[in-house]
Amino acid sequence: MRADVTIGLPAAWTVHDLEEVATVPGWARERVPVLRQRFPRVPERMWQLMESTGGGEFAVAVAGMAAVTAAAAADGYRTGGRSAFYQAALNGFGLHGLVHLAQAATVRGHTRGAVTSPLLVIPFTLWARGRLRGAGVLRPTRPREAVQGLALAAVATVGSHMAARQLVRRVRTAPRT
Repeated sequence: MRADVTIGLPAAWTVHDLEEVATVPGWARERVPVLRQRFPRVPERMWQLMESTGGGEFAVAVAGMAAVTAAAAADGYRTGGRSAFYQAALNGFGLHGLVHLAQAATVRGHTRGAVTSPLLVIPFTLWARGRLRGAGVLRPTRPREAVQGLALAAVATVGSHMAARQLVRRVRTAPRT
């Protein structure tokens, strides 16, 4: 198995998340008031979370996701692409690209990550899965595996954001020396 199939995951992820980091502060400030009006049934707490997740906190969360993605890629590299963890992360990466596109369609406008999803996230995932298939190591992707990949992406995302929020809060409230 070529290394670019596994090591390419964190590389593609980095480019994708750089787009998100660059657009976080302005996007929330600009779009949340419009979306709050358009989607009144969304709980107010969700809007508050979107508005309060500043660029610094988001960048820390991205670093947490980088660790997860790097660990999955390393496991994929170690196993020649056979790793269930790597393949779940790859599936989750591609499916989360589809989620970005669905979000953009839902809000009828740009959302963070919507530019690199069709240009990089989805094509890389399809390319890597094709390489894994060609090497005879791609695990069957039934609905269960797709759900596992998306669940891995969701848990890692929520976990990294929770950890980032706690870390940023501690740094802000730490006594200055």
